[in-house]
Amino acid sequence: MADDLSIQNKLILLYVFDRMEIALTEETILDLCTSSNNWIPYMDCQQLLIELVHTNLVHPTASIHGRTMYSITPDGRTCLEYYYSRIPEQLRETIADYVKKNRLKFRRKQEYYNHYTKNSDGTYTVILKISDVTQQLLEIKLIVSNRKDAKTICEKWENGASSAYANLLDLLLE
Repeated sequence: MADDLSIQNKLILLYVFDRMEIALTEETILDLCTSSNNWIPYMDCQQLLIELVHTNLVHPTASIHGRTMYSITPDGRTCLEYYYSRIPEQLRETIADYVKKNRLKFRRKQEYYNHYTKNSDGTYTVILKISDVTQQLLEIKLIVSNRKDAKTICEKWENGASSAYANLLDLLLE
């Protein structure tokens, strides 16, 4: 019975990769399958990802912000095609609906990086990045006077990164 559950959870992971249609970080996979939803137990999810990589159903594709990205392989898609029906229909619909509504949010979370650290003089360095799967498109480092400002900038980056990038490009190309 435990093996059946393990197989079903692997298929759920493959289905999530298939529906997301983009490479995903381990953090995003865990968020999607465990934290935001309770499709797979957290500890099982990590182990299942390792097993899927080991069996060449998922492979590491690239690194973004120092984090490995994973995507489904052709063998993974074939496996999912054959055993698709082992995922309960209601769960497939739930996953498909959730992914459809949240794909952009998770993509932004992966592609728009933000982080801040405290400097020895009491100021904060804020690092903001935009990347796609193959390359880093933009990196900005800002020094701000306090933690509140650093935190505000990081919070606004996730939703404002694309327009900030476009505005900066327009400004520099005028």
